[in-house]
Amino acid sequence: MRALRIALAVAALGAGTAQAGMFDDDEARRQIKDLAAKTEARFDQQGKAQLDLASQLSRQAEEIARLRGQVETLGYELDTARKRQQDFYLDLDTRLRKIEGGGAAAAVDPAAGGNSVPAPAASGDPARESREYEAALNQFKAGKYKDAAALFGAFVQKSPDSSLAPNAQFWLGNAWYAQRDCKRAIEAQSVVTTKYPDSAKAPDAWLAMATCQQEMGNPTGARRSLETLVAKYPQSPAAGEAQQRLKKK
Repeated sequence: MRALRIALAVAALGAGTAQAGMFDDDEARRQIKDLAAKTEARFDQQGKAQLDLASQLSRQAEEIARLRGQVETLGYELDTARKRQQDFYLDLDTRLRKIEGGGAAAAVDPAAGGNSVPAPAASGDPARESREYEAALNQFKAGKYKDAAALFGAFVQKSPDSSLAPNAQFWLGNAWYAQRDCKRAIEAQSVVTTKYPDSAKAPDAWLAMATCQQEMGNPTGARRSLETLVAKYPQSPAAGEAQQRLKKK
């Protein structure tokens, strides 16, 4: 009898253990299934985020390409405008020098019965100054801006009182600007506006300074230069250009 009770107890214990094992397996499977679902949802979220990021990057790349194209176009247009302006100044400089040269060659003395007489000689050596000025200008025309800056700089140091000194100082500023050295360009042009304020190049020097100031990120200084130009030289062609720029600001 005692042996029977022991056998029944062992059997009951075995059944309980089997049932517990079955419940443990079901719980494990449920947890694994939940974990798989959560993992799959996380992967879906990550995949969607990656797709969104890829789409954003694609749109940004397209926008950058568009902006780069605009910058290249504007850069080309700016270079073209600079070239036209440079050619205009060179042509104007040549024309004025021919006129000035013709006028300085001789003058009419009413007391001498209208006969032509030599004009009073300027200080220095006009012939030498003309050769040196032309040599510097030719370097500028050839695009050798570093050499042009050196020659124009030497000219204004040697002949500051020459009739060509304002022109040389102006082209010195342009030579620095052509080398993308706006700081030195402004310094050179400021000499034109202060030392030679009555020269034909003074209005253009103010305009050149405004251009450099704008490119250096100083719109306030550029506006001030343009306003000064319009106030001091209202009838000059440069003043007309300055007024157009002021309207755009």
